Amino acid sequence: MLHALYARVMLLAQHPRARFWLGAVSFAESSVFPIPPDAMLVPMALARPDQAWRLAAICTVTSVLGGILGYAIGYFLFEAIAEPILTAYGHADALARFEGWFQRWGAAVILIKGLTPIPYKIVTIAAGAAKLDFAVFLATSLVTRAARFFLLAALIRHYGPAVRDFIEKRLMLVTTTVAVLVVLGFLALRYV
Repeated sequence: MLHALYARVMLLAQHPRARFWLGAVSFAESSVFPIPPDAMLVPMALARPDQAWRLAAICTVTSVLGGILGYAIGYFLFEAIAEPILTAYGHADALARFEGWFQRWGAAVILIKGLTPIPYKIVTIAAGAAKLDFAVFLATSLVTRAARFFLLAALIRHYGPAVRDFIEKRLMLVTTTVAVLVVLGFLALRYV
């Protein structure tokens, strides 16, 4: 099923209203949809490198707006909607882990998880269910989603088509490296 969904998302990247669909996929991925917007962003930015920044901005804004929906689902409708979603994706135990992380690390959890390929929807729903301060959630979501999508756009603009295979095969490595750098930055600020 995921392969068929991925193929459909790739077709949407060629659609005449591809920007609309990019925003829709980015929005939905932040709360319920399983395919990340990178699947559309990469081919669209490769086709029009001059539009890469605009496409990254669309992903950022719509992802954060979708994240607000995910936060609301977790905050107001956890038992009715969020718990079944987390269970469907095999992450039923994720909330307890995230709540502990939010209490211990706060905003750093969103900064780290928002950059990695770990489903952002889990972060948004768990942040709402854990009642994380909404302003903190919004600010950190904006930072991490922008960093993720603009990093991808920068790689595509700089390296062009050669980066597509690298990104598709090693996206987790790239975003995890950025997340590690963020953590090291926080640790440096805390202990220096």
